[in-house]
Amino acid sequence: MADVKKKRAAALRYDPDKDAAPVLTAFGEGYLAEKIIETAEESGVPVMPDAALASLLAGVNVGDEIPEALYEVVARILLFVSEMDSGYAKKIAAAQNQ
Repeated sequence: MADVKKKRAAALRYDPDKDAAPVLTAFGEGYLAEKIIETAEESGVPVMPDAALASLLAGVNVGDEIPEALYEVVARILLFVSEMDSGYAKKIAAAQNQ
């Protein structure tokens, strides 16, 4: 997720075999947000601009599961990702094995 106006970005991981809910793996503002977006794009991970969600995720600690209140919006993100790239899971697995 990216918030271009405030330059916020967050990264989520969700592995249904390991995670009860999506986990916030990175969050940053300003320069760090730019680096999160840059890394995602270089890795072929879809970036979804969503300023409202980026703001909500600012209240979640990196490494924590997202709160239940955000399940519906994160489900939309997972759908977006699957529609953008049907090979998403393979790319993530390959990146994690590097």
